[in-house]
Amino acid sequence: MFKVDNHTELIADEKEIMDIEYPVMEHFYTIQGEGAHTGRASYFIRTAGCDVNCWWCDVKESWEEEGHPKLTVRELVKAAKDSNAPFAVITGGEPLLHDLLPLTLGLKSAGLKVHIETSGSSPLSGNLDWITLSPKRFKKPTEEVFTYVDELKVVVLTNKDLKWAEENAAKCPEGTKLLLQPEWETPESVNLIVDYVKEHPQWGISLQTHKFLKVP
Repeated sequence: MFKVDNHTELIADEKEIMDIEYPVMEHFYTIQGEGAHTGRASYFIRTAGCDVNCWWCDVKESWEEEGHPKLTVRELVKAAKDSNAPFAVITGGEPLLHDLLPLTLGLKSAGLKVHIETSGSSPLSGNLDWITLSPKRFKKPTEEVFTYVDELKVVVLTNKDLKWAEENAAKCPEGTKLLLQPEWETPESVNLIVDYVKEHPQWGISLQTHKFLKVP
């Protein structure tokens, strides 16, 4: 778990927390499609704004903050709580471009566990129960994030990405879940990953099962 309270003094009371706004591309109740929590019911909150801009990204609409509504913590927490989801997944875009402390405090006050999916390119913030780091070679993660990583999930297109995965795994705590994920539009990466995991069984494979299931 990562917990940071260095901004707490700036938040006067619960009402102030609940009135803070975030640019949100979308939020919805769904099934987690990839990673260690695949198959679990979860409430997704996709913030707008990204400074990584992967060319293979399938949600490029999330890159710009402009054009997306700003929703309050109150609105997001109510939607997540009403869904009856056991945990919320904050993703993006790059969610750590925003101070996540107010949002995560609001979600946890409603009884949800909070999971973040991030490239780690910006400093950690918030009260987080599970941190999935998906590092990118062209926008390296901060060194701080490695202390708290629960799951390392590396998107693989070529052998260079396998080397990058090992470089990042070496910085993660013992017990971190290590996963390789084939890039959806690069089918040749599947055999590459399968062969690699057979030779390096400390790694597992993550698939984008929501795409097979055709759910959001």
